[in-house]
Amino acid sequence: MPKPGQSEISEQDERIILENIDRFIERDVKPNVHQLEKDDIYPIEIVDKMKSLGLFGATISTEYGGLGLPVTTYSKIVEKISGAWMSVSGIINSHLIMAAAIERHGTDEQKSHYLPRFATGEMRGGIALTEPDCGTDLQSIRTVAKKKGNSGYIINGSKMWITNSQEGHVVALLVKTDPNAEPRHKGMSLFLAEKGDGFKVSRKLEKLGYKGIDSCELVFDDYFVDSDKLIGGEEGKGLQQVLGGLELGRINVAARGVGIAQATLDEAVKYSQTRKTFGKPICQHQAIQLKLAEMATRLEAARLLTDRAAEAFASGQRADMEAGMAKLFATEAAMENALDAMRIHGGYGYSKEYPIERMFRDAPLLLIGEGTNEIQKIIIARQLIERNPT
Repeated sequence: MPKPGQSEISEQDERIILENIDRFIERDVKPNVHQLEKDDIYPIEIVDKMKSLGLFGATISTEYGGLGLPVTTYSKIVEKISGAWMSVSGIINSHLIMAAAIERHGTDEQKSHYLPRFATGEMRGGIALTEPDCGTDLQSIRTVAKKKGNSGYIINGSKMWITNSQEGHVVALLVKTDPNAEPRHKGMSLFLAEKGDGFKVSRKLEKLGYKGIDSCELVFDDYFVDSDKLIGGEEGKGLQQVLGGLELGRINVAARGVGIAQATLDEAVKYSQTRKTFGKPICQHQAIQLKLAEMATRLEAARLLTDRAAEAFASGQRADMEAGMAKLFATEAAMENALDAMRIHGGYGYSKEYPIERMFRDAPLLLIGEGTNEIQKIIIARQLIERNPT
């Protein structure tokens, strides 16, 4: 059976799906994004529509009620949604990384219990990895799970910047079951943690951009979890279970970058034809033409890298280098295009009347999320050496 994101789809079926996404964006996202983003309100009605479209099961296998889409199609969906409002794509990204961890590594009981509920969106969640003093170096996490007899574990610790944690129902929680293990990753395990006693959402974090979506700090205070919630039923496998899902996450973030790069280019092209200076549209000034050319070329290169990473992942190849390249380039392209679009718009680019300022605030997250771009460079270099030994 294909792993999540590795199935096949006909061109006709993909076209129908993407047309449905276009209609969803025009009817449900674009008319509401300005006010929801301004007020930092979780988009409940948009989420309900996403549930009806099956997006919470986009890459979950049809066996469990999902759409079973290949990541090549999924990345195109993410690109389209992000071009309208990046926050909406984040709601499904973390959820599907969690689902992929279960579908790839979970027990049969975990798969049959959770995946159908994940696919419908009845139960939503994300991944809880990052901590207040630990982001990139996951092996330094301090959240600890201590065994309590044979029935379960007691978990204590905190997590930071966790998506879907306030409005969601469950997280894939990375902890240390053996803090003294060497190497450290052998003491790390992944649990499915449902909300309950000892699981506290301590605060929603205020952010520069990426509004609407819930990014929170979590505190686990003597939180009890049953032994059957240990993903795969075996301790010491947590880091490997998480890292496989991060390839999918990085392709998602790259696709978000492509979406923002496309949207900012579209806005710049449109504005440059209506705004006039010195008696002619600014698109006829060479300085603006140079920026538009750079933006368009940057976009196409980012899309090609993202498509290549998605194809590698969908074919079952190891794709960490390709996903790293796509994430690195596409997110930098998003940031640069957002800045160039703001310059083309002049003062209006700084105004909330136009969507450029929102995209300019959203884009920096992409440089950091799912592993900073500096880390992507290290991954790319290491894989380059590993794949080309002398």
